[in-house]
Amino acid sequence: GGPPPPPIPHHHTAKKEDVGGKIEQDNLGDANLLPSQELGKLVNGTKKVPATLDDYRKLVVPVIEEYFSTGDVELSVSELRSLGSDQFHNYFVKKLISMAMDRHDKEKEMASILLSALYADLLDSSKMSEGFMMLLESTEDLSVDIPDAIDVLAVFVARAIVDEILPPVFLTRARALLPESSKGIEVLQVAEKSYLSAPHHAELVERKWGGSTHFTVEEAKKRIQDILREYIESGDTDEAFRCIRELGLPFFHHEVVKRALILGIENLSSQPLILKLLKESTTGCLISSNQVSKGFSRVAETVDDLSLDVPSAKTLFDKLLSAAISEGWLDASFCKSAAPGEDMWNASSEKVKHFKEESGHIIQEYFLSDDVPELIRSLQELSAPEYNAIFLKKLITLAMDRKNREKEMASVLLSSLSLELFSTGDIMKGFIMLLQSAEDTALDIVDAPSELALFLARAVIDEVLLPLNLDDISSKLRPNSSGSQTVQMASSLLAARHSGERILRCWGGGTGWAVEDAKDKISKLLEEYNTGGDLKEACQCIRDLGMPFFNHEVVKKALVMAMEKQNEASILALLQECSSEGLITINQMTNGFARVKEGLDDLTLDIPNAQEKFRGYVELATERGWLLPSFASLP
Repeated sequence: GGPPPPPIPHHHTAKKEDVGGKIEQDNLGDANLLPSQELGKLVNGTKKVPATLDDYRKLVVPVIEEYFSTGDVELSVSELRSLGSDQFHNYFVKKLISMAMDRHDKEKEMASILLSALYADLLDSSKMSEGFMMLLESTEDLSVDIPDAIDVLAVFVARAIVDEILPPVFLTRARALLPESSKGIEVLQVAEKSYLSAPHHAELVERKWGGSTHFTVEEAKKRIQDILREYIESGDTDEAFRCIRELGLPFFHHEVVKRALILGIENLSSQPLILKLLKESTTGCLISSNQVSKGFSRVAETVDDLSLDVPSAKTLFDKLLSAAISEGWLDASFCKSAAPGEDMWNASSEKVKHFKEESGHIIQEYFLSDDVPELIRSLQELSAPEYNAIFLKKLITLAMDRKNREKEMASVLLSSLSLELFSTGDIMKGFIMLLQSAEDTALDIVDAPSELALFLARAVIDEVLLPLNLDDISSKLRPNSSGSQTVQMASSLLAARHSGERILRCWGGGTGWAVEDAKDKISKLLEEYNTGGDLKEACQCIRDLGMPFFNHEVVKKALVMAMEKQNEASILALLQECSSEGLITINQMTNGFARVKEGLDDLTLDIPNAQEKFRGYVELATERGWLLPSFASLP
């Protein structure tokens, strides 16, 4: 165990015998050559760059062996870059970790360090995720040779999330792709419950194998702040570079950029030194362009909060941003992802501060009382509709850090607000603000991206947003950012089979009831109507449920009841009345029919002519305009 040895310069690399085992002569020639020498032959044209995975495998294994022997990160990065073959980088991730899993803690820690060093420069997020996915899919095979493979791989997954080379949403995505009974699912469960949900989980995971820097996240932030303050006092760029390099946290350099920019905003006289430091660290390849962009994004997301202390924060940030782009060390495309609602940043800081404080009190009171009308009255009394997006952000942020009851209440409230106070534009802006700060939120709420994806998907199911709105939201976010990936996750949730019911069940169902309670109320009101109840009274009962986003359940149960009972005409008359009054929207009607269509095979076991009856209902509904035209094309 223990930390890895210090890096050894390239020219000090010792010659080893039979590195990586016996190598076939016709593929690599002299088996005694070091990997770096063999790669030199490739670069110099005496050998071809590996064209197949088999060729790549034979070259990359000795590179990993040599790294475990020397601990030289820079040499390993150089050798992997020389190999090219970007299409095989997911295999490198898998091979590096699988080889480390069968070794001591020292090699496991070294593997995590190397992945962080490679991330964003050689390994992009997609290849990193693909490599981990390949490992999860092969957990059964790994367990044959490594008895504790599940726990070890869980630590690697947790460590990658803590090191920010895997997004937290990876857990949810991987879980959706793996068989429920697989060992890969067990890995994800251990990673989430034993490591990522534990108190002080970042420190626990980082020190599991000895620690890459022996810093916790908070300690690292403090060291960065101290480095920057000393630099402002001394103006010694070389010393600042040396200290940043010694941190050994290339994957956390966005924090250096963020804190440097904030320092420049808070202290005008420091701006020239800050710009010099960031420019030279970028052009000198100390801080990667990806980390620089990420740092600027994190400041852009919090400018409205900074404005509370520095009223001119937006103007000062724009000045720093313009300088970075004009000097060529920040890509001009960064401006395309500017946060929405810039007019808010120029508003009175006192009014924004007062609104946020009052909103917090109103939301906390709502979580205690569950009184939607009272909350709406309180919000109207604030008389600040221009800050509706800020209210939405505050509501969901507070709900994410609470139990399922409050999350469900937040979604129910959002549905009510969309009908009475909030425009679609307000809601979209609020979600964009949430998604742009998703990475910061994840520092406090581990599963924030997954929770945000559920809130987004639920908003679509509740008809607060349209599916097309997700594309509009995504266009406002940086490509491959955590927020953009969260929108993709929401789209995947919505595209899944039985998505409506699953998403509604995620926190217990509308208006705070359990889903089964809601279904029971719907069944009872339909039974009462079917036994001679009044049509108007039945419609009023549906209205009193206060669950317009769950009306597809009314449609589903009504259609099944019509198939089972003799008086189907009265049931269909109820649906006609609900459609005519606008009580059940065409989307909810279509969703209800779609759910019945999905379960027709099971219904046929009890109702032999279910298929025939359903076709008749569809013809009637299409003729009377209950259904979307696209329903006929559903599989």
